[in-house]
Amino acid sequence: MHISRIDLNLFVVLDTIYAEGNITRAAKALSLTQPAVSHALARLRELLGDPLFIRQGSNMLPTPMTRSLIGPVRQALQTLEVSVKHGNQFDPASSRRSFNLGLTGVLEARLLPPLMQLLQAQAPTVAINSVRVERRQLASELAAGTLDIAVDVLLQRPAEIHSTPLSRDALVVIARQDHPALQKGLDLETYLAQSHILVSSRRTGPGIEDVELARMGRQRQIGLRCQHYHAACHVVSASDLLTTMPEHYAQIANLNLPNQIYPLPLPTPTLDVYLYWHENAELDPANRWLRGVLGQLFPEQNRLATAKSPGKKK
Repeated sequence: MHISRIDLNLFVVLDTIYAEGNITRAAKALSLTQPAVSHALARLRELLGDPLFIRQGSNMLPTPMTRSLIGPVRQALQTLEVSVKHGNQFDPASSRRSFNLGLTGVLEARLLPPLMQLLQAQAPTVAINSVRVERRQLASELAAGTLDIAVDVLLQRPAEIHSTPLSRDALVVIARQDHPALQKGLDLETYLAQSHILVSSRRTGPGIEDVELARMGRQRQIGLRCQHYHAACHVVSASDLLTTMPEHYAQIANLNLPNQIYPLPLPTPTLDVYLYWHENAELDPANRWLRGVLGQLFPEQNRLATAKSPGKKK
């Protein structure tokens, strides 16, 4: 079948029915009547020789053919939308473009202040929506265009998700000022003798440092498992517990707390931060501009962040 025989608007209908799961909601989303959407679906069924959706009550369930088509269809529609909407021009000084940026809480605190400072000067009407994205959904959200760019640690990803390294971070240890066990500094044996806070969004599982300790045949005691480094640092300031965290965020989270920062006394991999985007956005001038802006910010932060000496007050 030649593409000239197919009305491309039919694929917009297909995508919307798939997203809404219901003819009535799809019609509302498309600002069409319900009969018009049903007629478009009937035309596409005839052209492709497949029912595409099976009605179950008020819901429309996709057939295997639809599930196999929806990814390429969405990519093609997104590419077409970018080409029509943005063309080859992007002027950050006058643009009112809104970007959806996938960030974790740690990276929000590290990235958003310098990013917004730069945008106020260079792109005052550009807007940023910082959103939390489950890592297992990152690729699909980038592909669907609901996410423009994501910043995260090194992740496994499909070939259509492009990436570039942005920053490299080390792990450091946080302890309260005048911790009684750390008066002479922090070595491995002292580290292991303390009770620790493990920060993770997962309910179970080890931290990076625990994996390295296991390789050494060692283990630390976890006294608290919590979800956020900010909370962990406050617990540290009120107790003798230690927490281990990325160095750059440690500088931010402990700025107004009576805590000290120590080098982690064991070898661990560095925490590499990457920028992710979909191949459909590779040539989008606006997306390319924002990638360049983000790339400028991280090296500057690397130069500004310096390691604290063991036991030295902040």
